Amino acid sequence: MARSDRYDRGMQVRREVLGDAHVDRAEASKTSLDTDFQSLITEAAWGTVWASDGISRRERSMLTLALLAATGNFDEIPMHIRATRNTGASERDIVETLQHVAIYAGVPRANHALKLAKETYAAMDDAE
Repeated sequence: MARSDRYDRGMQVRREVLGDAHVDRAEASKTSLDTDFQSLITEAAWGTVWASDGISRRERSMLTLALLAATGNFDEIPMHIRATRNTGASERDIVETLQHVAIYAGVPRANHALKLAKETYAAMDDAE
């Protein structure tokens, strides 16, 4: 199947948000089991949702982290915390975001997301 413009735009946005190193690792680890899935998320998530100029990447980072925490999908929180360095969402933005999660989706989920954020920010600071 030929790559679409949406896929190409998605890959560009994905690299801008997550960084080349992350995307290169993900691409290198693809197998026949997840190639179609990776194409789907590149086109849909990155080439459609993240590529939209309807809201800023800062706002999109905050929304993504809130939704991940609120739905208990914690595995991707560190990746999206690291991405805040590229999207402009500040640590204060993330604190405010997770306070909303605590009130509207539950303290335990927000608390766990905040723990992951703290660990990820600390690791990022150590790497600098």
